[in-house]
Amino acid sequence: MKEDKAHYMEKKQDPSLKLFVVLSKAYRSVYDQVAEDIRSHGLNTTDFAVLELLYHRGDQPLQKIGDRILLASGSITYVVDKLEKKGLIKRTPCPTDRRITYASLTEEGSNLLHNIFPEHWKQIESITDGLTEEEKKEAVELLKKLGTFADKFAK
Repeated sequence: MKEDKAHYMEKKQDPSLKLFVVLSKAYRSVYDQVAEDIRSHGLNTTDFAVLELLYHRGDQPLQKIGDRILLASGSITYVVDKLEKKGLIKRTPCPTDRRITYASLTEEGSNLLHNIFPEHWKQIESITDGLTEEEKKEAVELLKKLGTFADKFAK
């Protein structure tokens, strides 16, 4: 029993566990603030992620959207249907491959993002102002390194 407790106490000092907890809490704090900003514009985070992707990257094959915004492929149809009903995006068949359908912003969708994105960007800047520009760049590199390594464990 003493060995188990000693092993636990040793693990408790492990920076890996602390990193995980701090990273999780930081993500939740930042995400909650960003989500609140997005909701203030009448959207949810998934809808906004699709619109933002199309706004910055142009037309996208439906099959690729999920990979780009970390959304399960089964959810893409639902989200695209919803955004299409709101008149924010449209489906466009690929002229050279019938198996591919693109999602495109409508003029209304483009205008919406054009109006809300600059303020959204300012909100993200405010939320992340707890770090200097150099610290932000360093954090990006470290988190990319961590994510790339963690991806090796994906099954």
